[in-house]
Amino acid sequence: MAKSLLLLSSSRVGNSGFLVHAKPLIEQFLLDLNVIIDLVTDQNNQPTKHKKLLFIPYAGISIGFDQYESMLKKALEYIAVEITSIHHAKDKQLAIQQCDAIITGGGNTFSLLNSLYQFKLIEPIRQMVANGVPYIGWSAGSNIAAPSIRTTNDMPIVEPPSFEALDFIPWQINPHYIDGNPPGHNGETRQQRIEEFLIVNSDKKVICIPEGTALKYKNNQLSFIGEPGGFLFCQNSKVAFDANSDLNLLLK
Repeated sequence: MAKSLLLLSSSRVGNSGFLVHAKPLIEQFLLDLNVIIDLVTDQNNQPTKHKKLLFIPYAGISIGFDQYESMLKKALEYIAVEITSIHHAKDKQLAIQQCDAIITGGGNTFSLLNSLYQFKLIEPIRQMVANGVPYIGWSAGSNIAAPSIRTTNDMPIVEPPSFEALDFIPWQINPHYIDGNPPGHNGETRQQRIEEFLIVNSDKKVICIPEGTALKYKNNQLSFIGEPGGFLFCQNSKVAFDANSDLNLLLK
């Protein structure tokens, strides 16, 4: 089965609340994949949510995993899915195998990837997504969908065994992308850092998505959602695109 991915740049846009801008995207993505279905009732005629969304909170450093899980449940409380964080599971690989969708939060990408290696979850997640289990991520959770995390914006506060990530798509991702140089900033711009990456990795491509936007990968087709548009970097090349662009053509 083909992979189904929703890769958000960020959990917030400007001063908006946690996942406020992303709720319609997440709901529609899950609806399209039949993960959200009508509520059924148990023997006491009480509604029960019987599709399991597994949350991976390991990128959260300044927030506790319990609090992160609570934030997600509150943000998506109107969606008919049962949300559980993997940090509660004694058998984390089994939790991956029994879920109906995976959602990975943002934070520090190095810490997130390190935890996935620590708990031996890289291959189980790859296998489940390859078998059609939908994957949703934002920020760090989107970074790890690429072949490696070498185009993350984060500080390497821990050292994972490898920079190799989930490799769901063959292109690197740079979330939270800011084009240009903010006033008063004298360090490298985001563009300069990506260009440095491409000087030493000339065969790679980097998809840069600003806050509030997302990438959707379904039926082997990659589409861009939101405004402003994003950018595709190759060595010696920068191409702007918007929601009407054919990303599959650009990425050939």
